[in-house]
Amino acid sequence: MQTHTVVFGSDHAGLNLKKFLMDRLGDDNKIIDFGPVQKASCDYPVYAKELCKKVLELQCPGILICGSGIGMSITANRMRGIRAALCLNEYMARMSRLHNDANVLCLGERIVGLDLAGSIMEAFLSSPFEGGRHQKRIDLIEEAV
Repeated sequence: MQTHTVVFGSDHAGLNLKKFLMDRLGDDNKIIDFGPVQKASCDYPVYAKELCKKVLELQCPGILICGSGIGMSITANRMRGIRAALCLNEYMARMSRLHNDANVLCLGERIVGLDLAGSIMEAFLSSPFEGGRHQKRIDLIEEAV
């Protein structure tokens, strides 16, 4: 897997998985953590919005985690320029990058196990956008926002 700057964010329900994935990514990558740092109840839209701003600013991938991944993906996809993909397996992660140029991976800590989440993250980060005929579709998405 190549070296990346990766922006992470979660809510209280995604904190354990976020920590696991940041550790798994290792020291060879630059990790930006938008929090939270403790399990106290918090509002996922706050973290999703801040992460998405940084993803757009740095043009780097982001990973958002909540209990199901749904709230994070809904919030992230409301922001122009963000294509957030809620992925439950490696195939979905790979295809979200290859065909949809997804720039934010959403995961649900209560849905996927640690090792599967790690494999999903690796598939997402190692898959390039294919461009070509898929770029036209990305342009159509951006026009609709």
